[in-house]
Amino acid sequence: MAEPQKTPKDEQTPEQETPPKKGKASKLLTCLVPLLAVVLCAAGGFLIGRLFGTRGQAQNVSAAEQPDPTAALPPIKASDAGSSWYYDLEPVVANLNEPGVTRYVRVTLTLEIDSQLAEKDGIGFLEQRKPLLKNWLTLFISNLTLEDIRGERNLRQVQSQIAETFNQGLFPNAQPCVKRILFKELSIQ
Repeated sequence: MAEPQKTPKDEQTPEQETPPKKGKASKLLTCLVPLLAVVLCAAGGFLIGRLFGTRGQAQNVSAAEQPDPTAALPPIKASDAGSSWYYDLEPVVANLNEPGVTRYVRVTLTLEIDSQLAEKDGIGFLEQRKPLLKNWLTLFISNLTLEDIRGERNLRQVQSQIAETFNQGLFPNAQPCVKRILFKELSIQ
């Protein structure tokens, strides 16, 4: 008996059958490789954000203490009206003392000076000591944390600390002339 002759369709070798499989595999790889790259990049971004991102209380900056509507401004006495003058300091920018995150504060202050220091003499006196005031203010702010400047109560405490230190530095062994510190600008980023 003779063997049936193989037709060209039957004579396909395994080499001829594999190209369609390679085509499917290459199509699968072209879709799988970019998908894998996207997943790896997303996981890397997440891990880097966890390692170098904010930690603890610093993440809740937007949840700052809400102002108390019942708190009123201190009343101005009739004797205080007109008995002082104001001196503007230049803006000071400093980094906050926050571990794990870089935040900075830009603050511009206005000093309320008692009238016992004449305005003409006082402006010259303060202009001469302005570099010392800015230096001390920069050091003071860079020692604060985000919690130290969050909320009205803390800001009022910072104002009084600045006023006390300015009075001690500018007027040692004399009656304090800086009555109040007023925030002209306070930006935290």
